Amino acid sequence: MFARNTEKLESFVGVNSCFKGDIQTKGTLRIDGTVEGNIETDWLIIGEQAYLKGDVLTRGIVIGGKVDGNIKAKEIIEIKSKGQIIGEIVTNKLTVAEGAVFEGRSLMRREESNVVELQAVERKQARE
Repeated sequence: MFARNTEKLESFVGVNSCFKGDIQTKGTLRIDGTVEGNIETDWLIIGEQAYLKGDVLTRGIVIGGKVDGNIKAKEIIEIKSKGQIIGEIVTNKLTVAEGAVFEGRSLMRREESNVVELQAVERKQARE
């Protein structure tokens, strides 16, 4: 999924780790342990054994474990077959594998180009 973005994994929370507190980082963060706190990162990978209790702000996220919180992703949210989300999600693209669990509300936003609006305004001004 994030092959081009995970070539350099900048941050990692291991399987036997428990972290309490907010995390802000650039690049890709992978969680395989437990995190209680809010996360802001470019890309986030939640491993199958991971548990996250907190809100997420990211460009994209792959969820293989459990997330209890709200997620805002600018590009994509992907829930794998063993993934679970309890909370609200906001994204442009959502992928849910068979067997995944999602309890909450989703809002899909489509980023549309302003070029059409700009051309319409230019035409209107040219007519006046």
